[in-house]
Amino acid sequence: MTKHSNINTFLAIGIIIVAIISRFLPHPPNFTAIGAIGLFGAAHFQKKWMAFLLPVIALWMSDLVLNNFVYTQYYDSFQFFGDPYVYAAFILIIGLGGFLLKKINVKNILVASVIVSVVFFLVTNFGFWRQGLQFPMTAQGLIASYIAAIPFFWSTLAGNIFYSLVLFKVYEWVKAEQPAMTTSN
Repeated sequence: MTKHSNINTFLAIGIIIVAIISRFLPHPPNFTAIGAIGLFGAAHFQKKWMAFLLPVIALWMSDLVLNNFVYTQYYDSFQFFGDPYVYAAFILIIGLGGFLLKKINVKNILVASVIVSVVFFLVTNFGFWRQGLQFPMTAQGLIASYIAAIPFFWSTLAGNIFYSLVLFKVYEWVKAEQPAMTTSN
């Protein structure tokens, strides 16, 4: 690994860490950087294992804190893992990001943000329905679950678009400033 690629890797990791921290700030439901982190990791880590592992670890670590310290009213005991359907959706997002963002430009980022928002919506709400807690385990129950989640979809979509544009733009901006940063040391 060259010095330049090391700097880019550390930059990408730093951006993911900052984006994960944004989960701890007040925000509308589902308006988070999660989808953007998956897309960003897929697009900027040359090693595919890093593209999957680092964003998933960041999600898991933030879930550990949120589920056990912030959202304790929803759980009876310590939560070591978050919702498996959220993780499945997140892994799909990373895989799709690698496919959809082979060429990084605003149009592709926007298209990818919309597609992964739909994937997240479909997978996570299917998982919520499968719990059988609020909707009957019928086709009508599944449809009702999806309809009830539409307001959350719009927040997910807005969060994915906003954070994707920010993460990719910050990365490109810092990379453009990188020669000045490395020569001043």
